[in-house]
Amino acid sequence: MSAAELDLSQPAIVVEDLRRSFGALKAVDGVSFSINHGSVVGFVGANGAGKTTTMRILATLDHPSSGIAKVGGHNVVHYPAKVRRLLGWMPDSFGTYEHMTVLEYLDFYARALGYKGAERVQRIQEVMDFTDLTPLADRLSNKMSKGQTQRLCLGRALLHDPQILIMDEPAAGLDPKARVELKRLIRILADEGKTILISSHILSELGEMCDTLLFIDKGRIVHHGDAESMTRTSATPETLVNVQISGEPAKLIEWALTAPLVKVVDETKRGARLRIESTDEAVLAGTLKRMIIDGLLVTDFHREERRLEDAFIDMLGQIDKGSFKGETAGNVTPQIPPPLPPQ
Repeated sequence: MSAAELDLSQPAIVVEDLRRSFGALKAVDGVSFSINHGSVVGFVGANGAGKTTTMRILATLDHPSSGIAKVGGHNVVHYPAKVRRLLGWMPDSFGTYEHMTVLEYLDFYARALGYKGAERVQRIQEVMDFTDLTPLADRLSNKMSKGQTQRLCLGRALLHDPQILIMDEPAAGLDPKARVELKRLIRILADEGKTILISSHILSELGEMCDTLLFIDKGRIVHHGDAESMTRTSATPETLVNVQISGEPAKLIEWALTAPLVKVVDETKRGARLRIESTDEAVLAGTLKRMIIDGLLVTDFHREERRLEDAFIDMLGQIDKGSFKGETAGNVTPQIPPPLPPQ
């Protein structure tokens, strides 16, 4: 890949007023955002929100109905070949071949990418070492665990050493150990300066891995910022506290249902997570005092950071009510260039 193909004067990914309709369904409805080189960005949204469609357009696997999408400074519609040389695509599911080993699988794709001779052997070995597939070289590619299969998919995406990676739900279905390993590989790639757009339903892990988060709902970007700004966004000032008691958690739940300014978020093994609709120290102290006066044997009472899952659900509720005031990506009016000859 020639370094000249990557236009560093522009963001790694630019999307302007992107739209994609399937009949009456507006899968992507005016999406706009940009991602700087070397960033790791989480793409978050419910099933059907438009994540995969947006990613497929960026990967040159689908065409937008209107709007602009650029990867590495190149329009994905006008210059798909240039985009593909810069881009590594890791889909949420992919096919393997019966009776083909891991080594044969990667060799097939390395040949398809134009690698030859010693260079091909070296590149395959580099990828296998990085993804820890070398011990599995002779394993049939369709007879591996989910985690091993995802590492094979990542290896395939990395064969041509792309500068930009798009990963659609790479952690879906992985066990905790495999998720930790995948997260480690992503951080190594980020440290090497790769630009990564990654979608996932595991919001807590995205918050740890990503520099910024893109939230999409019903085909529109509704938030673009870091995890901290997301957890700060709330319709009313509130504090989340984790409370543990000696005795049945049901007693705490029953107490919280009638307490002023207190709502139950969820029950825990020894108590509950509560939402107190205030950030005032006196209110928090007063709530704890009432618990003790009312006979609850409180063994632990501490604030906790607002979880991304709670912030996301809260944000969607605010959007439905028309009261969301968080940071959004905004809408950009595109300047559509004239059609250019195929590349």
